[in-house]
Amino acid sequence: MLPILYSFRRCPYAMRARMAIQYSGIQVELREIVLRNKPAALLHASPKGTVPVLVLNNGQVIEQSREIMQWALEQHDPQQWLCKENEALNQQIAELIDHSDQIFKIYLDQYKYADRYPAHPQEYYRSQGELFLHDLETRLAQTSFLLLQQICLADIAIFPFIRQFASVDPEWFDTAPYPKLKQWLAFLCNSADYQSVMQKFSVWQSGDLPFIFP
Repeated sequence: MLPILYSFRRCPYAMRARMAIQYSGIQVELREIVLRNKPAALLHASPKGTVPVLVLNNGQVIEQSREIMQWALEQHDPQQWLCKENEALNQQIAELIDHSDQIFKIYLDQYKYADRYPAHPQEYYRSQGELFLHDLETRLAQTSFLLLQQICLADIAIFPFIRQFASVDPEWFDTAPYPKLKQWLAFLCNSADYQSVMQKFSVWQSGDLPFIFP
């Protein structure tokens, strides 16, 4: 029996969970779902009905993508994405991901679905999201990745949301003044791990043979 990962290919939260699992080399049974038709097994494990959800062999359910990433890296972290030996750096990683998840994500959603938020024009929400892009550009002018010269947890946790922001208006992003950010994003999106986790998965149905990932 392997842990079971409920996932949705295009969800940025699920992307980063799959990236961490792929990198760690820990195998799971991946169950790709359709959000408009959530399987009973997912809702039984996690009534909130969002993805990703990881069900461990002992019955424990991990319902947050950051906790799933942490779980995978605790099993195996060959390139030290967690930076466990550096408490100050660990704090910086947590704070940067917090900002992405709790502040930037709000503006990302408002920018992407601006018709649902008529209080301001789309450009306003984009400009608010750009404050985070400016911060990341400044960081990437100093180091190859967000906090270090190598990938850490912050890069993997944040880049799916930057990718989503860029895809709202690709023509705008192509001309936006973020050369380092674009280079960083292209590197991660072209990586072998990302290409692997973004392959198309068949939608899981009860009774299917297990699909082992990675």
